[in-house]
Amino acid sequence: MALGKRWLRDELIIAMNLYCKLPFGQLDHRTPIIIEVANKLGRTPSSLAMKLSNFASLDPILQDRGIQGLRGASKADREIWQEFYNNWEELGVESEERFQELFENLIPEEYELPNQRNFNNSIQIKTPRSQPTGSTEATVTVKARIGQNFFRQTVLANYNSRCCITGNPIPELLVASHILPWGDYIEHRLNPHNGLCLARTQDTAFDKGLITFDEDYRLIISAYLESFLPDETLYRNFVDYRGKPIHLPNKFYPNPEFIRRHREEIFIGKESSN
Repeated sequence: MALGKRWLRDELIIAMNLYCKLPFGQLDHRTPIIIEVANKLGRTPSSLAMKLSNFASLDPILQDRGIQGLRGASKADREIWQEFYNNWEELGVESEERFQELFENLIPEEYELPNQRNFNNSIQIKTPRSQPTGSTEATVTVKARIGQNFFRQTVLANYNSRCCITGNPIPELLVASHILPWGDYIEHRLNPHNGLCLARTQDTAFDKGLITFDEDYRLIISAYLESFLPDETLYRNFVDYRGKPIHLPNKFYPNPEFIRRHREEIFIGKESSN
């Protein structure tokens, strides 16, 4: 394996894709997926792990938490990082395509990342129910599916496979939820800053505007939802968490502006006064 060879753009895109999907603690040369990807790229696991740590040094969320990563980020690293942040929709799909090609065009359900057992059944994402009717539409549908796989794996990794409100760890009950509706905000539908990991009940309530969050990510319950009290189910799923902050992700924190828009545009009414 060559050491010190120049990183090509496709390789950097694959590395950034992997960075998005792995918690910081797994950016290690001993992590199985890093070993496998490095072998397919013709690089050492240490080289790939260092590249991921270079990306970590560019991550403002990690920096705010005192996690520095390595400080050897190159000009090309910075450019790829900025490409993703300027266009998650396009780079999310492109990077996922490159990642799948690396594994001989496996479909998303045929590979897993560490700690993502039964992944294809674990994190669900809401998609249109209509089926493609032509070749162009079919191509768009395939790309949408590829992009959604990138989004949900990223959300899963960053929230440690737990509902950010309740801590529910059951994979089959979790949803990669969009803060801003993906159908209305196409430019943000693959942006991990637009994602929350929620259990199904909490996801539906969030989607319907029955709950939202304040500027400190604390749960707000609508007066409409509270009008159904007393009900033990509502206490267990919502009231017990009212006013408490969500479990924040490892990286890619929810965008405060997106949360504000949800609160002002989607939340259905006044919050409970209790």
